[in-house]
Amino acid sequence: MEKNYIQASCTSNENSVNLNELNPPQYEAVVSTEGPLLVIAGAGSGKTRTLVYRVAYLLEQGVQPDKILLLTFTRKASQEMLWRAGQLLNESCRRVVGGTFHGIANMLLRKYGHHLGFGSSFTIIDRADAEGIINLLKASLGLTGKDKQFPTKRVLVNILSGSINKSIAIDDLIFESYSHLSEHTKDIINLQRHYKEFKFNNGLMDYDDLLVNWKRLLDENPEARTEIAARYSHIMVDEYQDTNLIQADIVRLMAHRHENVMVVGDDSQSIYSFRGADFYNIMRFPRVFKDAKIIKLEENYRSTQPILSLTNDIIRNAAEKYAKKLFTQIEGKQKPRLFGGRDEKEEALFVSRTIADLRGKGMGLDNIAVLFRSGFYSYKLEMELNSSGVNFEKRGGLKLTESAHMKDVIAFLRLRVNPIDRLSWNRILLHLDKVGPVTARKISAVLSEAGSPGEVLAKYPCGKAWAQGVEGLSQLFLSMERESRPAVLYELVWAYYQPLLEKIYRDDFPKRQKDLDQLKSIVAGYDNLQDFVDDTTLDPPESAKGNSSDESERMILSTIHSSKGLEWDAVFVMGLADGRFPHGSVRDGEQWEEERRLLYVAATRARKYLYLTYPRELMTPDRQFKKTGISPFLSELRTGLFERLDRDGVRENSGSYSTPDTMILHEKGKKRKLSVEELNKGVRVKHPFFGEGVVHEKPKGRSVDVSFQRHGIKTLHLDYAKLSIV
Repeated sequence: MEKNYIQASCTSNENSVNLNELNPPQYEAVVSTEGPLLVIAGAGSGKTRTLVYRVAYLLEQGVQPDKILLLTFTRKASQEMLWRAGQLLNESCRRVVGGTFHGIANMLLRKYGHHLGFGSSFTIIDRADAEGIINLLKASLGLTGKDKQFPTKRVLVNILSGSINKSIAIDDLIFESYSHLSEHTKDIINLQRHYKEFKFNNGLMDYDDLLVNWKRLLDENPEARTEIAARYSHIMVDEYQDTNLIQADIVRLMAHRHENVMVVGDDSQSIYSFRGADFYNIMRFPRVFKDAKIIKLEENYRSTQPILSLTNDIIRNAAEKYAKKLFTQIEGKQKPRLFGGRDEKEEALFVSRTIADLRGKGMGLDNIAVLFRSGFYSYKLEMELNSSGVNFEKRGGLKLTESAHMKDVIAFLRLRVNPIDRLSWNRILLHLDKVGPVTARKISAVLSEAGSPGEVLAKYPCGKAWAQGVEGLSQLFLSMERESRPAVLYELVWAYYQPLLEKIYRDDFPKRQKDLDQLKSIVAGYDNLQDFVDDTTLDPPESAKGNSSDESERMILSTIHSSKGLEWDAVFVMGLADGRFPHGSVRDGEQWEEERRLLYVAATRARKYLYLTYPRELMTPDRQFKKTGISPFLSELRTGLFERLDRDGVRENSGSYSTPDTMILHEKGKKRKLSVEELNKGVRVKHPFFGEGVVHEKPKGRSVDVSFQRHGIKTLHLDYAKLSIV
């Protein structure tokens, strides 16, 4: 089974790399192997092909395979790229190293972590584990109780992780994003210190620690830095726009001796700031690497030109970007289509009926996707699809291994490779009859310092009420200590755990047992238990939700964030209403620009057909209905780039809008546009739909914020809005 880094499995073909299959910019990116290189790869422009050919070309030029490092954001991406590179060359690519940042960090820290005081058998913990530790520490530090309004474990983990990923001090982050918790700042900083100590003392690392400690190895230890940096003469990084500041620093430090680093990304697809991704990493790359060469990939191999013309126009208004214009040789006559439903129900009905029409024309369900900004926006569509008997899968649920019963079983296996993992001991011991949190902590404290857990449990002075349970656990670990094969270890754990499963989860244990059967098959594919334990945290299988229990064809419902990197023949983007996309709380600045990029990512998922929909009426939190207009990002679009559909799904004659809520005029008969100079703060204006209002802020560019008595603050574009001064 693969480790969490990849050493590609290749064919034995003795082929040479045929660079004639590349377009000119791709070719230039492949052969520019010396010095720093930034490749701006537009959506669907063949960035994967470029990376694959570059790996193969480097090998053909005599670069040693194990001197090449490919960093990606999913292990699947590394596997695919290195497998494809193997199809172009011979078995030399078996030793090319590729994987995720976290996977490579795990590999390097197990070998070099001793420089920082870590053993090689540390355990990687996931989000749920981290929250469990935080809860334990809150109790031990006296931060819980009825009179304590201390933040929840979820919020605390968000703060601790956010501080690391955004490279910002805890107190500064609280001031910026959690000001309502400022009175707890001192306690949160103290909690952070105890959290670090707990992890170190128990041989644990969370996701953030992997990156932080990799950077520390390179930054603080000259011996380790020299040895690690010397391992790789050529570095490639995929999806560079999604890196955080720590990852950007790691790339810089890894390349400090040779600067043979190629980063590939698209600034227009930077949408993960909530995870700590820094949009400016890709923008500042030419300043970090002074002699960096910039190559743009603009020919698109996915979408039709009408779709690309619209997506180009979405990003045209971005405040900061690398200028590019996607084009394609793919023919396509149908422009993107836009539908405004009376409400969310009519919007969902339109999507459902259009899907039925596409299926009637021979399109498979698996070639259709519906995308939305937030998961709950699809509720009415799910009801509509269920009533129509349409199979679908909704992306964005829990990971399979995040379920309680899966974490139970994995805890036993984690302890086999890291016996000092108190978190796992605590989880297992609490399953024993008559063993509470205090007793569990006492036992785990002894076990975490022992050589043989099985022998220590056998000799532990137990109370009568729980002695039998401890004896059974002792026998299990004595058996596990004599075994190393993952599949056999799983069988030992399962024999012990099955009665507990039926007892603890008696309401639905058959369903949970099916999950564990799936886990059993996964474990069977591993030769090394440490690799399995690492992968359950670094690359866990997903648990998808849907309305079909069989393996029949189904369409995808997905948040836009979860759809990145995927593509379908037909894509629907729902909920494109003002106040919903972007969210009403976003007014301007970096978050506004990221919302624009989010729409760009959604639209560029479509190969042949793109449908944009929105409701004209929304329900407010106090259950009132209010009229709404179209997303400002669509109201900015030039006319003629889309077709508007009426309520029956019939194409309207005009390619531009005529209804007031869209804030767009026909080209003929336009009134005089107001100038920026006429619209100072406080000037009273009139809009044909929103009525009279007051200019809220002096315009920035050609957009103005107007406060309407019944509709609140609206951002209107002066080129399209029918504004007049009262």
